[in-house]
Amino acid sequence: MLMAHPAVLRNLVEQYDTLRILQAENGDAEVQQRMDDIAYTLCISTGTRDVDAALIAARHRLPGARTQDDSLLTT
Repeated sequence: MLMAHPAVLRNLVEQYDTLRILQAENGDAEVQQRMDDIAYTLCISTGTRDVDAALIAARHRLPGARTQDDSLLTT
């Protein structure tokens, strides 16, 4: 699987987080469409099928991520 560059992942995560705030504030259809587009791109870029998993995977690949952090694991 091809891996997205960390700079690309950071940009996608930042865009998604910003759009999530905008969506919560006004619920605009255009914002929702853009969120869907970013979510799709994140999923493709991280090899996942769910935006939440994609966000976790993307953040895990960013510089400074604590790769030994098991706080995301469920038991």
